[in-house]
Amino acid sequence: MSNCRYLINSCIQNQTYDILDFRTKQSSKTRSYYVRRQNSFYQTLDGENGGNRKLKILIAGGGIGGLVLALAAKHKGFEVQVFEKDLSAVRGEGQHRGPIQLVSSALAVLEAIDENVAKQIKEAGCVTGNRTTGYADGLSGEWITKFDLSPPAVSRGLPLTLVICRMALQDILLNAVGLDIVRNKSKVVDFLEDPSKVTVILEDGQQYDGDVLVGADGIWSKVRTKLFGEREAKYSTYTSYSGVTNFVPPYIDSVAYRIFLGLNKCFVATDVGNGKIQWFANHKEQPMSNDPPEGKKKRVLEKFGNWCPEVVTLIQKTPESMILRRDIYDRDMIYTWGAGRVTLLGDAAHPMQPNLGQGGCMAIEDCYQLIHELVQASESDSDVQISEEIVLALRRYANKRLWRVGIVYAASRMASKMLASYKPYIEFKTGPLAHLLTQQITHPAIPVFRAFLQICLPKFMAWITAGHG
Repeated sequence: MSNCRYLINSCIQNQTYDILDFRTKQSSKTRSYYVRRQNSFYQTLDGENGGNRKLKILIAGGGIGGLVLALAAKHKGFEVQVFEKDLSAVRGEGQHRGPIQLVSSALAVLEAIDENVAKQIKEAGCVTGNRTTGYADGLSGEWITKFDLSPPAVSRGLPLTLVICRMALQDILLNAVGLDIVRNKSKVVDFLEDPSKVTVILEDGQQYDGDVLVGADGIWSKVRTKLFGEREAKYSTYTSYSGVTNFVPPYIDSVAYRIFLGLNKCFVATDVGNGKIQWFANHKEQPMSNDPPEGKKKRVLEKFGNWCPEVVTLIQKTPESMILRRDIYDRDMIYTWGAGRVTLLGDAAHPMQPNLGQGGCMAIEDCYQLIHELVQASESDSDVQISEEIVLALRRYANKRLWRVGIVYAASRMASKMLASYKPYIEFKTGPLAHLLTQQITHPAIPVFRAFLQICLPKFMAWITAGHG
């Protein structure tokens, strides 16, 4: 715990912030945000591409990361082409995975890229950063720790954290990028590279040339496999059930997001606006297990039916048809994201378990850093210099993102391990103390665990919310 606290405090304290102005093409309005200072003055996504010719960026994957990158590239004057195997499947995945949380740092990036798109996202989303968030005990419902995401955002002039339906978010991004840029039914299965270009090969045999290839094709990325070989994704040991209910709890005006903890399971409930609550019930189970004939709702109640009334009520109020299930996978962190003219972004580079809700936010931040580096590379005077600068730019992008992404990745893994060891009460199943089974005796490690969360978690969440560099 002390090592983790030192890491969190050092990553927060060692950051220096400058006030920078972000402008978008849609408006001359200027917004000032705090962002971490780089070695030189941080150039923003303002202005046109200053090189002698336009770079062409090829993007494998039309999910959130791929679309945000395409939008940023489009506004910088780059040629860009997105290849997506099935846009309808992306939307289907969005339905299964529920809404996505966009913290203040990710929203600031979206505002910097396209203020009109950011406005649409904020109008379609539900602000959660202005209410209490935190962890609670699943059995008793008592708070373990609370934190407020608004002070770090307000102090830095950032928009407040919100949640938005993934399908709504992708529709907004897709409309802004344009169907002329996003090619549907186009699955990237391979690529070739030479000193002057990179060529993507689609499943139907078509080939397209470009200056840069970005693999934004998710945890099962074909680009990643081509770069680093076939490696199996790891089952997290957790299955996730998700549901949406029209029930509005009485605490909705004060509590936005709450995570209930239990041994080898957790329950997450969040307001998603329009009188709806989204919940996730994660528990330890073998992958691809079968649900009972009565359905998923019965299975969830078997696992969480003895928890506090807040949890049980949300499950009971959810129709069977609104409950979905998926097994959770991730991969080990890698510290090299690409080679030559090819790099990875988002889940293709650093897939995370959903414990902290940061996968999409980290992908959006990746987009900002990558485009910033490519803008610098495009300012070279000759094709030879541009080729060299592209390779250097992709290395800089990965190196500058590894520190922050690595910390968030480690924290999401640690959160999963916390569930496997969270045991709030001592159990006496046999022996002379077995008569105490009817009583709840707090485990001696719980006060230490709570103190750790109360000290470290608010600082860590503030850094995640508003500490993007």
